[in-house]
Amino acid sequence: MQVRVLFFGILKDLAGQAADSLSLPEPATLRDVLDHYEARIPGLRRLSSSIAMSINQQYAAPESKLQPEDEVALLPPVSGGGGKTALEERAGHAPCVEIIHQKIDTSALLQRIQCPADGARVIFEGVVRDNSRGRRTLFLDYEAYEEMALKQMHGLVEQALSRFPIRAVLMVHRVGRLEIGEASVVIVVASPHRAAAFDAGRWLIDTLKRTVPIWKKEYFEDGAVWADGEPFPPELAKRESSHG
Repeated sequence: MQVRVLFFGILKDLAGQAADSLSLPEPATLRDVLDHYEARIPGLRRLSSSIAMSINQQYAAPESKLQPEDEVALLPPVSGGGGKTALEERAGHAPCVEIIHQKIDTSALLQRIQCPADGARVIFEGVVRDNSRGRRTLFLDYEAYEEMALKQMHGLVEQALSRFPIRAVLMVHRVGRLEIGEASVVIVVASPHRAAAFDAGRWLIDTLKRTVPIWKKEYFEDGAVWADGEPFPPELAKRESSHG
């Protein structure tokens, strides 16, 4: 069978390509894909225990079976709608979940979410700082597995609306080159009470940083490196092959 394999972040650098077409004998699993590339890509095996994998934009276990023409992604640790859905009804409007390539307008997002019933609107802005690893940062470059990232972000909003007594959430992440002081991610939570808004905002950004496939590359005067990602939750991270 033939499957399409995608590489992101540091794995793309190690593989020397963003995508590959791989032929596998049937039946095949995700573990067969990883074993194939571990044997051919120097440095991949040492990252093996921290890699997550997906099939058709859904996280999947190494034992998951593959079908012809599946889209498989190897994911290093991440960087630090149609008709009206039940989620949209609950929020009062379509929740804003976006990945964009231009500057994020936080003021415009705040205007979009405001409602007289709210007693609190909490804003989180993740901003590019001018230093990292003891060196001066020149700029950052964010990369995303956009289709999968949007699905994961929608899922986080849905979970937040179920877990916390809040009214609405807006979540926007930027990709591409970002200069010092620019916002990479903005989350706005609206709620009748401040405690729930703070709790939901903290949970959203912490979970986004661990589970949504977005990576950043840091550029310095003397080179560039992919940022050490937040570890995937244990249920998503790939475990070492028993025969590795």
